[in-house]
Amino acid sequence: MAETMDLGSVSRGFRAMFSMLSPNESSFEKVEDVPPYVQQATPFFVGLMVLELVLGTLKTGGSVVTISDGITSISAGMISRLPTLVMRGCELTAYMYVWDRFRLVELPWDSAWTWWFTFLGVDFCYYWVHRFAHEVSVLWASHQVHHSSEYYNLTTALRQSLTQQFTSWIFYMPLALVAPPAIFAVHIQLNLLYQFWIHTELINDLGPLEWIFNTPKHHRVHHGRNLYCIDKNYGGILIIWDRLFDTFALESDKVIYGLVYPIRTFEILRVQLHYYFYLWRKSKYYKKINNKLSTFFKGPSWKPGKPRLGDHSNNPKVTGKEVPHDPSWPLHLQVYVVVHFLLVLAVYHDVFERKMMLSQLTILGMTGYILLTLTALGYIMDQRPTAAFLEMLRCVIMVAMLRFGYMKPLLPSLSVPTEAFVSLSLLFWGLQSVSQLLSIKKKTV
Repeated sequence: MAETMDLGSVSRGFRAMFSMLSPNESSFEKVEDVPPYVQQATPFFVGLMVLELVLGTLKTGGSVVTISDGITSISAGMISRLPTLVMRGCELTAYMYVWDRFRLVELPWDSAWTWWFTFLGVDFCYYWVHRFAHEVSVLWASHQVHHSSEYYNLTTALRQSLTQQFTSWIFYMPLALVAPPAIFAVHIQLNLLYQFWIHTELINDLGPLEWIFNTPKHHRVHHGRNLYCIDKNYGGILIIWDRLFDTFALESDKVIYGLVYPIRTFEILRVQLHYYFYLWRKSKYYKKINNKLSTFFKGPSWKPGKPRLGDHSNNPKVTGKEVPHDPSWPLHLQVYVVVHFLLVLAVYHDVFERKMMLSQLTILGMTGYILLTLTALGYIMDQRPTAAFLEMLRCVIMVAMLRFGYMKPLLPSLSVPTEAFVSLSLLFWGLQSVSQLLSIKKKTV
């Protein structure tokens, strides 16, 4: 019986990845009863990424993902979920507030019609969330994170924004006037999960499905910086909205991925926040208050005298020969970064598993450590001069966390090797820091 239940859970989890759950098995009366589909999908994320890596290697003879880009993408996904340690998601919180106070109609939660209506409603609202995120600069400042990778693989799907969730909730509020929060809580997760598998180059044409559904072929266009790709194919699950609102484009020329102006960094906080600083600097050039405001609320390409969305006449020309940013760095550092990334993943998972038992102060401290670790690893991958000092500081904190039980090894049997590895890491970066200080001192003498 337990085995049957386990197989049933695996089946539901896998089908949730493709939004293939039926109304009967995914309709709930209370929000508290809605499964955390996104959290439960972690094994499927990992499994599909490994499968893509294997198939991609067999098909192309090379890896479809690099260590530096893959870790940066997964790090962005980790950071995007950190706010949920201390608060419920903004979209669901705002939705429940509007539902409780302003709903016009109360559709029955156990009706298949309500389920399908909410499915279409969430996807329609997502289209506008996504479109506005491209057409309003201050919203693009958050969404650009997802487009910052110059690669296109399943890790790119995890490259999510820390700040987008604080504005996207606005677009779902009309739905809160009629659709029950529990059904919304199901579909906001299923809509997100569906969009994971379409981030791959290994799937080409899916035939008639291309007319209705968003597919890898359609979404590749959305991630391109070619002129014909920009601001196209916003759909979540369905591509019909793009066809209706004239934002659809077929894949034609080779798609070159990433931002129009690539940021060329793996430092995660810079990936997340750099465009906000750019907008501030851009606004300071203008003296008129309407131009300053337009910098934030018109399109990313807008300039005075241009239409609301600006134009792309000054974009760098795409030749099709562009090479993604992939600087060479020593093998021993690559191994080091991967091992420490796995260690912080274990901390991250442990915090989410035990968040109901941890104090707010402990959660804030662990969150700070996670951010420090991901930042320090980014410094190492960027090969910044200050990486040694930052990593030495992080290793001091990590030694203390191991000693006081705030950090656990990946396996209980690895307790001693983990402590030894962390201690050696501290010694290595301490020596690197001393060497750099001596080098600086010699130059100043």
